[in-house]
Amino acid sequence: MNDPRISELLRSGRAGDRVTVRGWVRTKRDAKNVCFFEINDGSCLANLQAVIGKDEATNRIRIDGISTGASVEATGRLAESPGRNQRIELRVDELTVPGDAPPDRYPLQKKRHSFEYLREIAHLRPRTNTIGAVMRVRNSMSYAVHRYFQERGFLHVHTPIISTTDAEGAGEMFQVTTLPIEGLDPANGVDYADDFFGKRASLTVSGQLEAEVYALAFRNVYTFGPTFRAENSNTSRHLAEFWMIEPEMAFCDIHCDMDVAEEFLKYLLDRLLADCAEDMEFFDRWIEKGIVENLRRVAEADFARISYTEAIDRLRAATVSFDYPVEWGADLQSEHEKYLTEHVYGGPVIVTDYPKRIKAFYMKQNDDGETVRAMDMLVPRLGEIIGGSEREDDHDKLLRRIEELGLNAEEYWWYLELRAFGSAPHSGFGLGFERLIQYVTGMQNIRDVIPFPRAVHTAEF
Repeated sequence: MNDPRISELLRSGRAGDRVTVRGWVRTKRDAKNVCFFEINDGSCLANLQAVIGKDEATNRIRIDGISTGASVEATGRLAESPGRNQRIELRVDELTVPGDAPPDRYPLQKKRHSFEYLREIAHLRPRTNTIGAVMRVRNSMSYAVHRYFQERGFLHVHTPIISTTDAEGAGEMFQVTTLPIEGLDPANGVDYADDFFGKRASLTVSGQLEAEVYALAFRNVYTFGPTFRAENSNTSRHLAEFWMIEPEMAFCDIHCDMDVAEEFLKYLLDRLLADCAEDMEFFDRWIEKGIVENLRRVAEADFARISYTEAIDRLRAATVSFDYPVEWGADLQSEHEKYLTEHVYGGPVIVTDYPKRIKAFYMKQNDDGETVRAMDMLVPRLGEIIGGSEREDDHDKLLRRIEELGLNAEEYWWYLELRAFGSAPHSGFGLGFERLIQYVTGMQNIRDVIPFPRAVHTAEF
């Protein structure tokens, strides 16, 4: 007797093997003399068909508890299936139903439900084909991220979730406090002396600054963890809690940074197409037609590299009208990014040397005094997928930039001090994990690629 997963049985199970299968009923169908039901245990998209003879069931097995959503433990022998859709099926001679799912109350009776409806029952939506496939892809991509960096000698650093600095300087942070909320009067200022940390603290928006600390001791490091943004945007592209992949590399300039980012994305796509073929076929059929071939083309492409100024010139020469005006000094919008990748270059593009006034304070300034060594990786269908830069390693230039932007230099004292003791050129980039999963699956709403979405007015589970 063994207890294999359904994915293993469908791949290599042999007729005559006696097995026990544990999972949840997806469908049930009664024939005159036979009861058919399909079991899924989450290990793959496909179900295993189980068969119970009605005469046998009447005498020895209770089958009235078998219904969609019920958990079952089914024991029997594998047999060649006469049907065309699968190689084997399970002929059941022992069955228990640990947990039933009354058909009049179980909310997943129909084969297709809207994603909006499924978000209302996030505790049950993992049992659907689409969300199940999303989570298997997410799991595979998470493993691939660690595998890429570990195989190349990067140190995995657990950066703090609670921070006293704003890595992006945007101020959109969730505050952490033990002070009684009812007694606070922000208009008259808040005294943090009695707060838990003795100063204002927030949930982090990025692990980058702390990762730089370790890059300047271990050379190549990465952090992969939850980050938080209190941006009041109720759109299909925004989450308040999301996961970020952020490598930092010492003795690495902007060109090295672009090389690693391109290699990293191609590696992830290669692993996806090799390890998640069944789930990707599902997304290609039901969610985004042609997505597998589109991803394969990106994985095999040579990424174009252009400056921001070149990008603006290309956009100005476009014969189409954009909703957002194209002008030097303005940030590129999604429509601009898609036009560059899909119509100008016909593939992925890395844009460099952005105006400093639209980029973060920590990016290294170019000699022209107007631009910084930033880079954004753009891909067809999505637009920006990775953003990074060479970091400013000159203490005085960094201090002046912090003061220019009206930030409190005292809050960044340790970050500045890194530039005073053994500073070195270093670079890094960030990849939003949910944005990656949304891109590779074709899912339209980012709330459908994270197990429990946190967004504006969305924090029920």
